[in-house]
Amino acid sequence: MSIPILPRTLRSTLQEHLTLFPAVALLGPRQVGKTTLARAIADSPGGAEAPSRSVASVSGLYLDLENPAHIERLSDARGYLGSVRDRLVVLDEIHRVPHLFQVLRGIIDDRIRDGELAGHFLILGSASMDLMRQSGESLAGRIGYLALDPLDIREIVPDETTRLWVRGGFPRSFLAPSDAASALWRRNFIRTYLERDIPMLGPRIPAETLRRFWTMLAHSQGGLWNASGLARSLGVDGKTVMRYLDLLVDLLLVRRLPPFHANVRKRLVKSPKVYLRDSGILHTLLGLGDLDAVLGHPVAGTSWEGFALEALIRAAPDGTQASFYRTATGVEINLVLELPGGPVWAIEVKRGLAASSSRQLRVALDDVKPEKAFVVYGGAERFPLPGGAEAIGLREIVDLLPSVAPWPSP
Repeated sequence: MSIPILPRTLRSTLQEHLTLFPAVALLGPRQVGKTTLARAIADSPGGAEAPSRSVASVSGLYLDLENPAHIERLSDARGYLGSVRDRLVVLDEIHRVPHLFQVLRGIIDDRIRDGELAGHFLILGSASMDLMRQSGESLAGRIGYLALDPLDIREIVPDETTRLWVRGGFPRSFLAPSDAASALWRRNFIRTYLERDIPMLGPRIPAETLRRFWTMLAHSQGGLWNASGLARSLGVDGKTVMRYLDLLVDLLLVRRLPPFHANVRKRLVKSPKVYLRDSGILHTLLGLGDLDAVLGHPVAGTSWEGFALEALIRAAPDGTQASFYRTATGVEINLVLELPGGPVWAIEVKRGLAASSSRQLRVALDDVKPEKAFVVYGGAERFPLPGGAEAIGLREIVDLLPSVAPWPSP
């Protein structure tokens, strides 16, 4: 099947980073589209042009470090990469050849001394703390980091939002010719991750144990983290189950949303909430293959909540801090965004076509006192609600967030 190239909102940011840093690491789960995006930039003449480049339009060089022929070219890495210094070099799956980081440091330092300050290497890899640590130790001050997530609603046409929710944002899943084909792709993706990719990154965790853990998280989508309960169910200790969670968070497969700390005279929950970041993977772990199956399952509400939260957090300006607000009595706000400069937005998510402001929400808003409050619902009309909140559609608020100006200093 030929997979069309979809526009990615990260492309302009990635190109900007390549004008600022000698190396840029593009991290994210496998099959999320890192290679497609990197090759599109590398293959467009001048597309990753750094200001110091003397060559006006030179296409990039792509090296797949899972390809033995490409690895062979790097047997004398310093010599080979020195011969292509006028090209952006894309190094895919770099965690397979970790010694390259030291080589890149020497090459980059030589080029900086020659006045070539940016746009030399684009490094791709599965998001992991191991990769970040390796690159950070040898390329500190020379590398910028970006994470490529699955597709979100800014990258599709509005009519496809439900399909994106059900299938998730991995391009091959979203673009599959049928729901059955999409579900098959996701089942194989999960199996490959468990049996091949995670062991390759270092952790020695039995695939079946990690699948059970991942599935337990799916059943408790959007719930408070309960390490002791999960540990008992898996027959491991609390530290071990925390290590499992850390791994899936590092791989950008799970989001750990921290609680908001407000100066209120109420007892607030201290545990984070846990969400599977891709709704399609969530549905597959629960055996839900199409829209009817999703809508008929108790997870439908929290699945949509997680889907909306991912879109909102990704759309928020750089430097935004995301959290949730919840008291011990259950008064809650799904998402609190502390935007750069100080303003706070409180956002409640509803899946239905009717938007309302409950008494509990009004109490929570009185606690948090945000500058703006929204109830994101399934409709498209924007209108005020009692208590100071506004009803708004998901696409409208996602389009609104990136344009938020920094709050003026006092």
